[in-house]
Amino acid sequence: MKAVLPIREIHAREILDSRGNPTLEAEVVVENSITGEMVRARAGVPSGASTGKFEAVELRDGEVRYFGLGVRRAVNNVNTKLRDALLGRDASCQRRIDEMIIGCDGTQNKENLGANACLGVSMAAARAAARAFHMPLYQYLGGIHTVEMPIPMMNILNGGKHADNTVDLQEFMIAPMQAESFAEGLRICAEVYHNLKGICRERGLSTGVGDEGGFAPDLPDTCAVLSLIVEAVQKSGHEPGKEIRIAIDAAASELYDHQAGGYVFPGESRMKGQQVVRSKEDMIAFYEDLIRQFPIFSLEDGLDEDDWDGWQQMTQRLGDRLQLVGDDLFVTNVRRLSAGIGMHAANAVLVKVNQIGTLTEAFAAIRLAKENGYRTVISHRSGETDDAIIADIAVAANAGQIKTGAPCRMERVAKYNRLLRIEEELFGV
Repeated sequence: MKAVLPIREIHAREILDSRGNPTLEAEVVVENSITGEMVRARAGVPSGASTGKFEAVELRDGEVRYFGLGVRRAVNNVNTKLRDALLGRDASCQRRIDEMIIGCDGTQNKENLGANACLGVSMAAARAAARAFHMPLYQYLGGIHTVEMPIPMMNILNGGKHADNTVDLQEFMIAPMQAESFAEGLRICAEVYHNLKGICRERGLSTGVGDEGGFAPDLPDTCAVLSLIVEAVQKSGHEPGKEIRIAIDAAASELYDHQAGGYVFPGESRMKGQQVVRSKEDMIAFYEDLIRQFPIFSLEDGLDEDDWDGWQQMTQRLGDRLQLVGDDLFVTNVRRLSAGIGMHAANAVLVKVNQIGTLTEAFAAIRLAKENGYRTVISHRSGETDDAIIADIAVAANAGQIKTGAPCRMERVAKYNRLLRIEEELFGV
């Protein structure tokens, strides 16, 4: 007899994320039809700072409280509309649950109920089903195909919208390319992180951290940032470019200025005393120069989210040397990803579950990417909760890579620690 898991209760509440802003947490209670066991699970929804304009809508209240960022409307949508639609439905049918959530919203971008409302219920339902079947979530979502631990792309220096400094590009990450295990790779990255802190302190640079835990010193330009990172890698006893390589999230859509007709670098402009504006062609040449000088293997959002022609050009010129990751360009959306694949724009996709609003849609984007030779990177958001679900998603999907911040803020470390436990369960290391 097959157990079914009828949903007996759904409830949401407003909680705080890692930036002290409101976000939504959903709880789902299911009943095992054979044992009668009642199982409860919850999920916290992350929130981004630099968000692509094509992302699914994160519903905010727009009231005075919390400076307009409250999520009581999204919470109410969970506690009324989604609850009414899903009570009694079988939580073990994740695709059907998510289809009902999507149908209840009735829009392409979740603007009715809010992607935060939809995602909270989608994730909590999956977790409740996994617990009811006494399975780890990664196994419930991925089945027997959960065989690969992701390489950590650890954020060690923040800029852009993630920090109040002069660094214009948003994230600088390191990846342990030759580590024998996830645990070993995590140790290597953490040691580089601490050595970077020591170098910053020795030079009188700030060791305060940004939204994702990376250090946020004032530095004159991107080359200065990368030189600092290379020095920290060498101080840790590793060979840059071989044992450890560098990844960058440029978040170029945040730099693009329509009036200026190009990409404005405010921090570099301030440090140099003159405005620095780069055209599309300048940006591609800028990246080419960086990869000649430094061991960079991945570039995320190198150009604006609307510049399809520029992405095609950048992919033609750099795609055989770099992993070119579309985040704001694709927003975990199969329609936009399909367009990019058809145009040969980028060669990898960043997957953020709150960009699309349900687990089923996120996994559809991962599947489409893999079928077309695009790499996949599972990602956190700058506004995180202590929920480590993306660790399970990364393993379930055999994504290969995960970016989830620095090894110092607990909402980031929770994901790393979850991956350590998963690796131990899977491989006994």
